[in-house]
Amino acid sequence: MKALLTMIKIGAAALVLVIIALVVAVGVSMSSLPGFDSLKSSPNGQMIRVHAADGTVLVSLGPSYGQWLRSDQIPQVMKDAMVSVEDRRFYEHLGVDPIGIVRSVGVRVKEGHWTQGGSTITQQLARNIFLTNNKTWTRKVREQILALALERKFSKDQILELYLNKVYFGGGSYGIDAASRKFFGHGADHLSLPEAAIIAGLVKAPSNYSPTADVQAARDRATVVLQTMVETGKISQAQATAADPAGVTLAPEPRQNSVRYFTDWALPQLATLIDDQTDPLDVWTTLDLGMQRQADRTIQGDTPAGLQGALVSMERDGAVRAMVGGRDYITSNYNRAVTAQRQPGSAWKLFVYLAAIEAGHKPDESIVDAPITIDGWSPRNDERRFFGQINIRTAFALSLNTVAAKLGQMLGFDTVADMARRFGISTTINTHPSMVLGTSDVELIDMTRAFAEVDNKGVMVAPYGITKVVGPDNKLLYQHAAPENRVLVAPWVAAEMTDLLQTAVNTGTGRAAQIGRPVAGKTGTTQTNRDGWFLGFSSGLTTGIWMGRDDAKPNPGLYGGRAPARAFADYMKVAIANRPVEPFDTAVTLPQLEPDDEAYYGQPDNGIPTVDADGNPVQPSAGADGDPGQADDSGAVPPPVAARRQRPSSDDDDWRGPPPPPVPQATTPQAPQSQRLDQHWLDGVLGRKGNAQPHSGGGTDGN
Repeated sequence: MKALLTMIKIGAAALVLVIIALVVAVGVSMSSLPGFDSLKSSPNGQMIRVHAADGTVLVSLGPSYGQWLRSDQIPQVMKDAMVSVEDRRFYEHLGVDPIGIVRSVGVRVKEGHWTQGGSTITQQLARNIFLTNNKTWTRKVREQILALALERKFSKDQILELYLNKVYFGGGSYGIDAASRKFFGHGADHLSLPEAAIIAGLVKAPSNYSPTADVQAARDRATVVLQTMVETGKISQAQATAADPAGVTLAPEPRQNSVRYFTDWALPQLATLIDDQTDPLDVWTTLDLGMQRQADRTIQGDTPAGLQGALVSMERDGAVRAMVGGRDYITSNYNRAVTAQRQPGSAWKLFVYLAAIEAGHKPDESIVDAPITIDGWSPRNDERRFFGQINIRTAFALSLNTVAAKLGQMLGFDTVADMARRFGISTTINTHPSMVLGTSDVELIDMTRAFAEVDNKGVMVAPYGITKVVGPDNKLLYQHAAPENRVLVAPWVAAEMTDLLQTAVNTGTGRAAQIGRPVAGKTGTTQTNRDGWFLGFSSGLTTGIWMGRDDAKPNPGLYGGRAPARAFADYMKVAIANRPVEPFDTAVTLPQLEPDDEAYYGQPDNGIPTVDADGNPVQPSAGADGDPGQADDSGAVPPPVAARRQRPSSDDDDWRGPPPPPVPQATTPQAPQSQRLDQHWLDGVLGRKGNAQPHSGGGTDGN
């Protein structure tokens, strides 16, 4: 008995010490608590408003705050619903509910796992404002002490007011007013009973019960809330039955458009630009809404059915004006413009020829187009023919694979890889001989940057999307500054590369990209038509376009010179319509577009049909076998069956049929049928003095 009394005394003394310690802790916490007005104004998280270049708000991200509602402005059904489902003894306990804790433990023992918590509304408020959601005993003890302190300092109405205006309800909404406006389209000062039940049901698991995530789950949870209100005597069973959550009209979710591809890319950069990650921010970006709308229309309208498309458009200084990462952001938010890695095909020849020019080769320099084998690899041109003596400009315009391979062998494949890295290619580059035909995976934004750097006279371009960041009280937190100029290649190298790129658009594989003003660019198509590319620039704006399938399956009819080149033209005609025409340092005479003056190398391809005087397509006559041909994805009709061939497996681009005789000129005698479409012919089209004699043979990779 004496031992028992001793234990009781020790226990009582320990209890007294615990109570004293608890009282002291609560007193200290109570004295350090902010005032009611201060708690009302404290933020729950960071809200970010993203602006276009003209100041238009593109999107608001992060937490959304509605109007603060005083306790007397909050509908009683909202208070009753929240208290019933979250803390039915709210008006009886002192901040911590021992009965609730015992009930929670009992359910834990019965079910074998935690199915309901013992936290009161006051504890939840303390956790939301002052603590984290870490599941530790230390955090739980601190939460209980803070809850007791809150109850000592504020009234029950004040605590409930703070809770209902600050708790998170999902969808970025903090407080019942923000939640009501998001889910129902009106303020929370006039919530109906079923609406209040839906909102009260969200607190347990906002991501699971949010109407925007799962409408049926939100309605089922609201039904549980209504029954709980019946159990607590807040409403009758008849009222619960009449309050049908399924009859509540939900506000439509705003449609996400292609702008989100841009914001998803730009906003993560904030972490490296500013230190403040809590205050509300206004982020000003480079996005041009007019260009973005046209980019979206272009990808939607020009991408062949069943394929995905992506577009990046940037200024010479790297400012990204438009970005589309796919046909539909809602269906797929995967950003193919900056994340997807695909083979660029002959668009990669940009780096081959840059390296060649830097090494001293000139556009007019002669080179022999002939069979070549490198370490057992034998590339071939599209028509499996060879030009023989030809100049580098013509080889680039016609995208001859054999010449690119020969240049790569002469320069060294490591040299080509180094040039690509110099121009911003960030992905892994292989140095196998076939790399000259674009067998390394790249990102569209990197390729677009490389072409922009050529347009920028060989000076580095760093893509960016954020121009400035403004915090509270219009405090400027960040202002974009142009990086120090870094010369990648000499200006004359960039100028001669531009010369080649112009030729590719004016007389080569990129003719569908012509827009009536100087354009320089390059097509690309990968093996078995898995990817189609066009990248080019005009009037200070560089645009890159990719099309293909996410699963990288073949796409018959997809060529860089068809849909991607047409998309480039459709976009650029609008994007630079109000800009002055900028001639390049090396001017190339644009071919006339009238049908009698137009000259094509081979069968019209790349989606460019023959047109009459009114611009209407003219169908070619049937071939010897009577087959008129089948239209491709652009509506252009390929040559008759007799002129078609099986596409080779090499990495090349647009196929061509046998070259027809040149179109007769209106003011000159008709050319003989035997005239060859060779270097002599091409020099005549360009108005240059040729340095090669006419020869037999022809055919290109058509890239």
